[in-house]
Amino acid sequence: MSLFPGEFAVSITFTDTCMSVNPARARFLALWCVLLAAKAWLAARLPAFGDEAFYAQESRHLAWAYSDVPALTAWLARAGSELAGDGIFAIRLPFLLLGALLPWLVVRIAARWFGNEAGWQAGTLALLLPLAATAGVLALPDVPLLFAALLCVDAVARLLRDARDRVATLQLAFALALGALAHYRFAAVIVAGAAGLLMAPTGRDLLRRPAILAALAAGIAGWAPLLGWNLAHAGAGVAFQFVDRHPWQAQAAGLAWLPVQAVLLTPPLCVLLLATLARAWRQRHAAAHWALLAGTGAVATLGWGVLAFFADRERVSFHWPLAGWLLLTVAAPAVLAGWRPWVRRAVFGLAAIGTAALFAYAGLQTSPAARAELAATPAWADEFAGWDEAAAAVRAELAAMPAGSRVVADNFLLGAQLSLALGRDDIAVLPHPRNGKHGRAAQLALWDLATPGRSGWGEVSVLLVVEDTARPLKDRLRGYDALCARTGLAAPPRIVAVDRGRKRFLLWSLPAGPAATDGAPGAGAAAGCRLPALAWIDAPAPGSAVGGRLAVEGWAWRPGERLAAVEVLIDGVPVARADYGNPRPDVLAYWGRGDAGEDPGVGFRAELDTAVLAPGRYWLGLRLHGGDGRIEDWPEQVLRIER
Repeated sequence: MSLFPGEFAVSITFTDTCMSVNPARARFLALWCVLLAAKAWLAARLPAFGDEAFYAQESRHLAWAYSDVPALTAWLARAGSELAGDGIFAIRLPFLLLGALLPWLVVRIAARWFGNEAGWQAGTLALLLPLAATAGVLALPDVPLLFAALLCVDAVARLLRDARDRVATLQLAFALALGALAHYRFAAVIVAGAAGLLMAPTGRDLLRRPAILAALAAGIAGWAPLLGWNLAHAGAGVAFQFVDRHPWQAQAAGLAWLPVQAVLLTPPLCVLLLATLARAWRQRHAAAHWALLAGTGAVATLGWGVLAFFADRERVSFHWPLAGWLLLTVAAPAVLAGWRPWVRRAVFGLAAIGTAALFAYAGLQTSPAARAELAATPAWADEFAGWDEAAAAVRAELAAMPAGSRVVADNFLLGAQLSLALGRDDIAVLPHPRNGKHGRAAQLALWDLATPGRSGWGEVSVLLVVEDTARPLKDRLRGYDALCARTGLAAPPRIVAVDRGRKRFLLWSLPAGPAATDGAPGAGAAAGCRLPALAWIDAPAPGSAVGGRLAVEGWAWRPGERLAAVEVLIDGVPVARADYGNPRPDVLAYWGRGDAGEDPGVGFRAELDTAVLAPGRYWLGLRLHGGDGRIEDWPEQVLRIER
């Protein structure tokens, strides 16, 4: 079955797979098959990633553009749903297939420039780029962006040989339009490609040909839907992608860009790709393809390194240079051929280890038990955690509520996850800092899913679902007060704690009727809202290694109510009742309640004899008992017992 037309057609047959006499091709095919199977398994098992759920929501509201991305991601997700039915795997299927084609494009381009043997080696290197190896597991816009970028390079490579190649010209036009529909960041790919073409005389000649200019015009037309959306909505998408999310001030954190990339690529492979870029620069006058690689590769990799000093550091951005690294794998075998055999083996071997480690880490995210064990570490993945548990709790609560009850989420990410899990497109979303921070507020308003609160719900019962841990602890009381003002929280919430409490959801079942509060700042307790508790363990610090007698000290407080007792837990089992009620006026002052007349006796202290515990790792937690009988477990932290 031929995958690509042209002078280098890659074919997969039974003979190729099982009886190939070309070791490089056999290695590539075997690795490609193994990784595709592993990716399919992950795509079927991983919970929906945060942004994925919103793209799935967009796929149920088809449009030419959205507030966060152009249309292609939603269209692909919708195509998967139409072809394969409901479920996250169906949504991911088109992305999985596109991701599987990326290494074949690398093989095709490299074989044209450096020969078939180098092509298979380049494809193997592309498969061993950890981030590229996992491309397609998640339904994210980077997959069609990478596909479009490599299609562009492939078309230009053919045009550098024959400027009259009509098929290549049409492919270039298609790829440029496809990239425009994939993501705003494809603009950087265009800049990188232009830099590469301008470095080669034949490339500059191409830019003078009417047919190529027509192809470029077709590519520019691909941006029309995005331009139209921004013109109709005061430039909200452009403002978010290029202005609001970036500080545009020099930040020292940019120094971490290259070390992070080295870890993600594996250090030997990173050195190889940088050496390839250096060789392309030295040989840019020797051949058109080296000039193209030098200009395009430099902008698409090091250009992002420069931008790292000024761009967004709060959201994930380590994957942005991936298109540039993939392009450099095309010429990497030519550089690698001059290295010693043991160095070549180290490059492939360590890259394989890095790829296997990334797959293993992704595999851990498929297991709730494994995620819970990672809860106290930086390896814990917030975007995969808790959604299934939240959806199950919502189903249970709705079953006990009147028919026709509405579901309201406190932020867009939770709303999208519940929409995907419950198959509902009517889940409204309250104002939340996360909505604007991620560029989704405008889209929610367009779908008529943005709600100010009870005043917009009518006479209907509502299940309010709050992702408590979406706000930093320091901002939670302010968030509770805002919720009280918008919705009225007269009943206590049901609390769903996931991964040792690292993620918590609060569910309020609100009866039909108007809100009971006036929205005054800090009015939560005064308005009779039933708020969750706040607590903190001052000592021991998380991860502390202790032995002998251990003092556990801190504070615990439920706004507007006095706790009846605080228990200390080890691995979820009560081991001590704390001395509760010690004066801590500093706590109430911190939360702005120092003059509210509340009892400052919110401090606690308990002593444990750790000698009765075997050495090892434990989870230290608190159980908070309210005066009304409510019990709430506070998030746990790691404690290490030593002798």
